[in-house]
Amino acid sequence: MKFTEEHEWLLIEDDHVIVGITEHAAEALGDLVFVELPEVGIAVSKGDEIVVIESVKAASDITAPLDGEIIEVNTALTDKPELVNEDPLGAAWFFKMKLTDPSEMDNLMDEDAYKELIG
Repeated sequence: MKFTEEHEWLLIEDDHVIVGITEHAAEALGDLVFVELPEVGIAVSKGDEIVVIESVKAASDITAPLDGEIIEVNTALTDKPELVNEDPLGAAWFFKMKLTDPSEMDNLMDEDAYKELIG
């Protein structure tokens, strides 16, 4: 698993990655009440705002961690956004993407570096 400074996690699976937010981010957001997912098939660039989430505290965007194409979204989150609070590192993944350049994963943090980031 790799991590971004924006509190996203990426898990390599076959020829794509699964993307979600970390437990730290889920706790900071509070109880989620709404999730708007990207469209399958769209091309995204690192930093593009592609997911909108709303909690009882605030609205926030999740950005594309790397360049690629969205190949699947977790539609369960649309009906049950609270999954993000219940299982942020598992059932509450947001989308799967095929990376333009998989070697870019090497530039992301490992778990130890992420833990150091959040202190």
